[in-house]
Amino acid sequence: MTVPGYRNVPTDAWNPAEPADLDEAEDFLRRCYEEQPKLGPVAPRLAAVRERIDAAGTYAHTTEELAWGAKMAWRNASRCIGRLYWRSLMVLDRRHATSTEEIFGHLVRHLCLAGGTGTIRPVISVFAPAVPGQPYSRMWNEQLIRYAGYRTASGQVIGDPRYIDFTKAMRLLGWRGKGDAFDVLPLAIETPHEGLRLFELPEHAVLEVPIGHPEFGWFAELGLRWHAVPAISNMRMRIGGVDYPLAPFNGWYMGTEIGARNLADAQRYNMLPVVARMMGLDTSAEATLWRDRALVELNRAVLWSFERAGVKISDHHTESGRFLAHLRSEERAGRQVPADWTWIVPPMSGGITPVFHRYYHEADERPNFYTL
Repeated sequence: MTVPGYRNVPTDAWNPAEPADLDEAEDFLRRCYEEQPKLGPVAPRLAAVRERIDAAGTYAHTTEELAWGAKMAWRNASRCIGRLYWRSLMVLDRRHATSTEEIFGHLVRHLCLAGGTGTIRPVISVFAPAVPGQPYSRMWNEQLIRYAGYRTASGQVIGDPRYIDFTKAMRLLGWRGKGDAFDVLPLAIETPHEGLRLFELPEHAVLEVPIGHPEFGWFAELGLRWHAVPAISNMRMRIGGVDYPLAPFNGWYMGTEIGARNLADAQRYNMLPVVARMMGLDTSAEATLWRDRALVELNRAVLWSFERAGVKISDHHTESGRFLAHLRSEERAGRQVPADWTWIVPPMSGGITPVFHRYYHEADERPNFYTL
């Protein structure tokens, strides 16, 4: 089956049967050891890696190489605006975990570490790398936490329309959700030895924020809420020619991701008409800008609700300024910053953010993340 997927650019044509790319391995190791002098001289390591690739078609990263490589991958993720804090990424080495039970347990711990206190820490859990010519473990979910979508007999959609097909597939596999608008989907974990298994996330691992409004008391009656940890789980991390097909990672939300996309998009929760009606806006013509006014209030509601709940979130103006600070920091370090303008510019008020009026370097810098 196909699963709706998060997409990052650039994406490459990955062939899991191919051996690790020696040139890519050498390039990564030279830069890694240059940026981390405490690792010592790189020459002996290069010789060992060349020998290992010749013999086995791949090599194993040390714990230190894996940790720095994951941070470099975030640094190079062209669609992420929040890279100023790439050095703070918490890297969890889970390469030893092979069973679905072990993997699930580590994913629950990931979510608890990332959002258990509301501070939201950037975390990546790195599971076993792909070995040339052998099957590998993966997840079917695009994020660790997403909401189900149900289509009723009358054609009405309850929940997230984006996940109607995924929800249908999970139900065919035996999952039974509650059928409400914010029903957390199970984790679908597939391993070479066990095949596909479904796991329900425990409540303590799913931090959610109910959405209210600083002025409109009726807003809370809409029953909206959203989860606090955006953990991408369907991307392959590539470090030095070695691919990690199961490496879920998270940062924290920028408010517009929830208020201007997840809850606002017509093909998602489509809340703008509802908010406009409750506000008493004139929706008879687009020129009244009712969508824009409703959009602002929906985004105010999201930011205010997260702040009230003590859960970390960032607004698009602040995050845009931070991204330019990241550009300046990287320029001082002698590095160009790959960036996709269409993703860096926020989906709301883009023209009045500082990231709008400039061009960006577009290149496939590695390490990086790619769609499976």
